[in-house]
Amino acid sequence: MNILHLINDKQTELSRKIIDMQSKEHRVKIIELPQKNITYETIIDEIFSHDRVVSW
Repeated sequence: MNILHLINDKQTELSRKIIDMQSKEHRVKIIELPQKNITYETIIDEIFSHDRVVSW
């Protein structure tokens, strides 16, 4: 499964633990929105190219 994590502020201890656990069995991508100059279109493309999206 492909999982996308969108980090709105910054990673928390809980988010890190969950991402680490999921990374063991799934392909995980993390986009930290405040730290990246990323276009809206790119975010939408990423959302639709993953099976599951988690927003923190």
